Amino acid sequence: MENEQPKTNPEFSIQRIYVKDLSLECPNSPQMFRVEWKPDVNLQINVDTNRLEEDFYHVIIKVTVTVKNKDQDQEKVAFLIEVQQAGIFLLRHFSDEQRRHMLGAFCPNILFPYVRELVSEMATRSGFPPLYLAPVNFDAIYMEQMRQNQTGENAETDSKIIH
Repeated sequence: MENEQPKTNPEFSIQRIYVKDLSLECPNSPQMFRVEWKPDVNLQINVDTNRLEEDFYHVIIKVTVTVKNKDQDQEKVAFLIEVQQAGIFLLRHFSDEQRRHMLGAFCPNILFPYVRELVSEMATRSGFPPLYLAPVNFDAIYMEQMRQNQTGENAETDSKIIH
């Protein structure tokens, strides 16, 4: 009986992954195509989670990518891409701490490759060179957020922003 499995093993499954919102703006085209390409990329990421119903959770990664380029000593926005990549996940029989980690790090790690692909494709489709976002370590971000929460530096628990 030592090796008996608990009756409530943790259960995780992906119910759906989808694009909730997608936006592209190229406010200074076609002029941007006529100048030397020296992009300056600004990335903002926000993760929101909420419970849909018992054991079902909705996780959204909201990404804003602003790419500026110098044109005659002025920085102008070449393009701005906003993506909301979402997923519905089943998390059953997890402790509160495990569930927070799953929602704050594990699920965003599943969603982020979809964001990276969309951003690259949107940049290319708008006539600019592909933009390859670096992978994001949501585990490290989650751990830092938990450390800040413990020390009282940051009161937010459900979202994070990266610049």
